Amino acid sequence: LARRLLTVLHDRGAAGTVLAVGTWLQRYPDAGRMVVGLGHELGNHTWSHPNLSALDEAGVRVEIERCRDVIAAATGGPGAFFRPSQAQHATPLVRRAAAAAGYPTVLSYDVDSRDFTDPGSASIRRNVSSVRAGGVVSLHLGHPGTLDALPAVLDDLGGRGLRPVTASVLFS
Repeated sequence: LARRLLTVLHDRGAAGTVLAVGTWLQRYPDAGRMVVGLGHELGNHTWSHPNLSALDEAGVRVEIERCRDVIAAATGGPGAFFRPSQAQHATPLVRRAAAAAGYPTVLSYDVDSRDFTDPGSASIRRNVSSVRAGGVVSLHLGHPGTLDALPAVLDDLGGRGLRPVTASVLFS
């Protein structure tokens, strides 16, 4: 599913930043190289996708560093960015731990597709329609509705003169 979604983006001249969960990268050892090989960017989204606000500082650090290490083993680097799991914005503790782990920039998003709730492609498309130039959309690789919605989402964006790019391109 992830390969198909990333290939649709690639084939349509779009790119994204995949904020990967470490357990996914461990389960699929070629996933990190696949992401990068299709022209996308890889970042850190914690080891096991916990609610970071429920963890102490040591637990947060382990979640970030363990994912960083599996990304580095797969691709030779730690990934470009970190984004906390189960939160739109990072707490000060999470920002400190991310910086200490080599991520001076912690990402957030301003448009939530809510695709992780499996609402159907029409709902995903509608949720993404509010994005503006410079906006960051949260989408997920593991949901069939995301793949189903993606061509129409890309058409909608293209019709408005927008094209998905990696976070590094967006923020450069």
